[in-house]
This record gives sequence, structure tokens and C-alpha cells, in this order.
Amino acid sequence: MVTKSQYRARAFLLLIPFFVILVALFMRLYPSPQGGKVNGLDYFDNFFNEVSKGSSFNEEAQGKQMKIADGFSGQTFKSVIKIKGDQKVKYSPEDAAQTAAKLLTTTGLQATAAGDEVTVEGDLGAMTKAVVEDSIAMYNNQGEALRGKYDLDAQQALFTWHQIMDSLNKDLTKQNQFESAKTMKNLMTKAIEPAYNYYGVKVTPVKEEIPLLIFALVFYVIYTVWYGFGIMYLFEGLGVNIGH
Repeated sequence: MVTKSQYRARAFLLLIPFFVILVALFMRLYPSPQGGKVNGLDYFDNFFNEVSKGSSFNEEAQGKQMKIADGFSGQTFKSVIKIKGDQKVKYSPEDAAQTAAKLLTTTGLQATAAGDEVTVEGDLGAMTKAVVEDSIAMYNNQGEALRGKYDLDAQQALFTWHQIMDSLNKDLTKQNQFESAKTMKNLMTKAIEPAYNYYGVKVTPVKEEIPLLIFALVFYVIYTVWYGFGIMYLFEGLGVNIGH
């Protein structure tokens, strides 16, 4: 029969090295793609971003979205949309509406901002094509293309496109233009979001990183179980019975 002192000994043998490794994971010891060192969590977060990026908005997906955009060429629309901005970064609705009008007019549409609202009309195909092109540029880490096009921070431009698509989706639904509204939603989720979220991340083919990928997944499982047994033994050693 295992005694309480033996359970405590097992707990310490598991938990002490567990926390040593945990501290090492939070130390800036690991190489960063941008140069310098980062902690282990950031290192593996970037690693998984690199291996997953290739399947998020690849050339096939880009071509599909561009084909959909071309299908709206010559189709006109008119809408009044509200832009929310982002208070967390002090991007007011009024400023966001001005930015939205700038994006739309640069694309060839007629757009005017008043407060947090933008009145827009023009070629739906021209707008959707511009959104896809901008998303592709951002996905390929070519933010300078958007800066040159709009004289804006590239991430701000794509963030504003996302808000435009969100508002248009709602307004076009109210106008019973369901196919167009669905396209706005798809552009948000299948083009803008992966492009924005993976901006600055390089694409790493999964087959080139299989050993590290297997190590990371196996380590995660073992490390989780390791902690669980350590806590269980600690409670047993303290006389706390774990059961159901």
C-alpha cells in the first residue's frame, strides 16, 4: 500500500521538473523569425501559424474568391452602412467611416461619410475584386501594396474592409439581395480574416516540419498528463481523496 509520504514524494518528483520546464518555456531562449529571441509559447504559436497558413487562403482559395468577384462585374448597388471602428485602439466610428469612404472611392465607387455612416453606390464587382486583391496582397505579406494604394496603414485598411463587408452583408440582406449579402459574408471569413490574421507570417510546408510538429503534439499530451498525475499525487499525499 502506498503511504501519504510516498504520494508526496511522487508529487514533488513530477511537479518540480514540471515547473522547471514551465519556467524555461517562458524565458526568451527561442529564435524569432523577425530576429532576436522569444519565449517558448510565442515560438510554438508562430510555428503552428506557419504550418497552418498554407491551407487558410492558398492560391486555389484566392482564385475561387476572385472568380466569385468577377461574377458581380457590372452589377450596381446602393447602400447606407454604419461603421463601428474600434474603441480599443481609439479608432472612432467617425474616423473609420472616413477611412471606409476613402477605400471605396479609391476603388471607383461613389462614397460619402457623415458621422459613422457611409453612403455608397457603384459597381459591386469592382468593390469585391478590390477586396480580394487587397486580401491576397496582405496574405502574401505585401502590406506596402495597400499603403501605396490608399496611403493608409495596411492592417487598418483591411480591418476597415472587414467592417464595410459586415455592414453591407446586413444592409443587402434587408434589401433582399441575399446572394450579394452572402458574398460579403464569405469575403469576410474566407479572404479578409485569414489575410489579416496571417499577415507577417511566412508559409512553411507541413512536410518540412513533421519532426517538430510531432514533437510539439506529443510533448503537449505528455506535459498535460504529467501535470495531472503530479496534482493527483499531491492531493493523495495531503489526504484528499479524488474520486467520483
